[in-house]
Amino acid sequence: MTLAAYLRAHAPRFVAELADLVAFPSVSSVRDAPMEACARWLARALRRAGARDARLVATGGPPVVVGRIGHDRRRPTVLVYGHYDVQPAAPAWRPFSPRLRDGYLIGRGASDAKGQLFAHVVAVEAARAVTGRLPVNVVFLIEGEEEIGSPHLPRTLARLAGYLASDVAVVSDTAMLGIDRPSITYSLRGDLYLDVEARAAAPDLHSGTFGGSVQNVLRALVRALASLHDARGAVAVPGFAAGVAALPARERRFMREVGPSEGELRSEAGGAALAGDRAFSAYERATIRPSIEIAGVAGGYTGPGVHGVIPARASAKLDVRLVPHQDPDRVHRAIFAQLARELPRSIELATHERMRARPVELDRRHPAAGAATRAMRRGFGRTPVFVRSGGSIPVVSTLVETLGIPTVLMGFGLPDDRAHGPLERYSLAMFGRAIATAAAFLGELAR
Repeated sequence: MTLAAYLRAHAPRFVAELADLVAFPSVSSVRDAPMEACARWLARALRRAGARDARLVATGGPPVVVGRIGHDRRRPTVLVYGHYDVQPAAPAWRPFSPRLRDGYLIGRGASDAKGQLFAHVVAVEAARAVTGRLPVNVVFLIEGEEEIGSPHLPRTLARLAGYLASDVAVVSDTAMLGIDRPSITYSLRGDLYLDVEARAAAPDLHSGTFGGSVQNVLRALVRALASLHDARGAVAVPGFAAGVAALPARERRFMREVGPSEGELRSEAGGAALAGDRAFSAYERATIRPSIEIAGVAGGYTGPGVHGVIPARASAKLDVRLVPHQDPDRVHRAIFAQLARELPRSIELATHERMRARPVELDRRHPAAGAATRAMRRGFGRTPVFVRSGGSIPVVSTLVETLGIPTVLMGFGLPDDRAHGPLERYSLAMFGRAIATAAAFLGELAR
């Protein structure tokens, strides 16, 4: 039986198993989420695929799942990284009751990144079933904290360094330009997520008795937050972009040739208006330029009915994306100083770093990238292009800089998968192509 025939014969089972995986509400930011149950499900899936030693590794947080197939020193070893944790989701769209509709599996984590991860598990199972033996050794590393910055992973990787030693790593947690426009990501921005809190010494006050005569902390914080950007939407924090180097003109030309147009980006964003520094294209602003986004603001009364109150406390969450040569600590200090300048002295300001990830830029001329290119050509019928991503994956810098493992970002998501949003979905057509490509990648690495 050929690989294609095996995949066709077992496609209904693979989709059903993916739905089972998506049904776990493995939200790493929620206390008491069933993280271990999801990890155990994955360990069983790895054992079915041939990793007889698949097991859970304690981390101090959600467990890591590891498993290995093959110990032949004459063959290269590939590390497959993935994560089983997902973002929170509003219950209205039943995020953990996966369902099929119009060729998509709908559910939180279907695209980011359970579908992309499970494609590799299925590919290994199928390749072993058809050929009897993989052309390479495979090590799986699946964590449960990627969505909160992988706080326990570096120490865990240090403990497992010998077990995870590999010639190349593949990470499938990014999106390509389109199902008929395959692409390989070679650059990620870093991330610095900050909690901001402003408070006054006095308690909440009656807005009828004191309205117009005392400081409103929520109003003051909103005004300070607005000062982080200028009228065009460009970051206006002194020192924020210190050290950021200009990209060579040749690289910017390459980005214009292969990257999405402004119209495509606007369409992918659901028609949202584009904003920011017009000295750079929208694609450049989202990938090679640092940014600050106000991810949320809270304060005062937001319940039903009427409650006349002047808030004495307000908070916000800032998602700061970083590019090479930015110092996260310096960026944090610059943002704090900007907010402090804009807030009245009577208001106390505090910031807390919630997570951090380093930016990375990978060598698109590395032989592993060549293997990924050939595999995608086989899986998608056309040669992929290399693109940058504005997202962040904390483990990548650790794999490359700490463990010294060349890494390929071979993502199988699509721009309209609605990752992190309501009604997240994963294309079953993409799932099939992802499996075929992941299997082909194993063979190409053996070359």
